[in-house]
Amino acid sequence: MRTCRAATAGKLTVVLATLVLAVSGCGAGPSPRAWAASVCEALAPWRAEISKLTTYTQQQMTAQTTPAQAKENLVRLFAGAEQASETARQRVEDAGVPDVEQGAAVSKGFRTSLGKVRDAYGKARRTIEALDTGPASTFYDGVKAAVDTLNREYDASALDTSKLRSTELQQAFDEVPECR
Repeated sequence: MRTCRAATAGKLTVVLATLVLAVSGCGAGPSPRAWAASVCEALAPWRAEISKLTTYTQQQMTAQTTPAQAKENLVRLFAGAEQASETARQRVEDAGVPDVEQGAAVSKGFRTSLGKVRDAYGKARRTIEALDTGPASTFYDGVKAAVDTLNREYDASALDTSKLRSTELQQAFDEVPECR
């Protein structure tokens, strides 16, 4: 289990890095710097919460626990990650659409990616909740399958930045203090 959660935490970093490089839209929204600052302010507590929950669950899972205790810990982790992802998605939505070319697509891309992450955690939570805790080997096989699915869905949630480029937003993400 430790390997699965460590991989998930690492994937968070990749998704965040991908999100920071993504950009697109046009309109009278916030400036690139203001939007980047808002997005980074939205993502910072999300990253911290995911990291904290992952670390806590790793500690619990390496301790001698029963399947029932492991189930409770994992359900709590995934519920927390699901809520943190929704909060971040909502805060990115509240940031509006950056006033850059393709700004609407960039904003939508961020929100969609965070929504998919939220949904992946929610599905993992529901899957773990539905598992019977006995026998232990069957329970842990179910946990492994749920985490494998979570990892695949998490990977699939990454924002495709191949068509979304904005020098203004990339510069803003590099320069605003909220993104450091």
